[in-house]
Amino acid sequence: MRPRTTTGEQVRATALLEELLERIAADVPGTLGAAVSVHHDHELPRVAATHGLAAVFVPAQLNGFGGPVATAGRTGRPVVTADVCADERWPSLTLSGLLEHHPGSAADWPRVRGVAALPVAWDAEGTLVLSVALDRPATEQTLDVLRRHQRLAAVAFVVTEAAHPDRMNQMLDLLQSRAALEEAKGIVIALRRCEPEEAWTTLRRASQESNVKVRELAVALVELLAGAPAPQPDGERTIRPGAAAREAAERLLRVLERG
Repeated sequence: MRPRTTTGEQVRATALLEELLERIAADVPGTLGAAVSVHHDHELPRVAATHGLAAVFVPAQLNGFGGPVATAGRTGRPVVTADVCADERWPSLTLSGLLEHHPGSAADWPRVRGVAALPVAWDAEGTLVLSVALDRPATEQTLDVLRRHQRLAAVAFVVTEAAHPDRMNQMLDLLQSRAALEEAKGIVIALRRCEPEEAWTTLRRASQESNVKVRELAVALVELLAGAPAPQPDGERTIRPGAAAREAAERLLRVLERG
């Protein structure tokens, strides 16, 4: 098999994500590193782009140590910590462990304090996680800054992935799923008066409990509330909810209406 080559388009697309991370680092005081990682239910998580110390710190979390990024990707909920290496939620993520396994960054590890990790709903089976590592405690305000950049992160990720020819069809499918998910998330947010990430978690939990795909549940929910078919392109990418998805949408809507 011939090795893949990196085209100019792919380099420029990745640079777009990296530029966004540089902007986030400038907006969050004390940033040591920032990253976008991709978390799918049936695949190992991967790093899409990094800035600064995140080039080492995020892979360390995903490949054995655990940590805020891995937790946010698994649960779909935002994670914030004031002192990550002393946080009991991740007993393996310690300063001594980082120094031992990643000595090349020994000068930086003692500076790491807070981490904020924000899951961004991406497709029917996974999540992007936007994260920063700081030299001071992370707070809810840190998450608010990440929230201001989450839509740009999703767009930049689309551009980056679409630059790979073998991923173009997958990106088209994911974009169609994302359109349905955004509409369904809007319904959940309006009825529950919740944050977008909680709406995403609600949809994923409902789909898992009913054993239906999130994208089908999303379209069924939109159509149930609108009383009409959801606008979709014709052809093979049209999302057609089955009977189980429509029943799940009815159950979810009853729960949401009860508050």
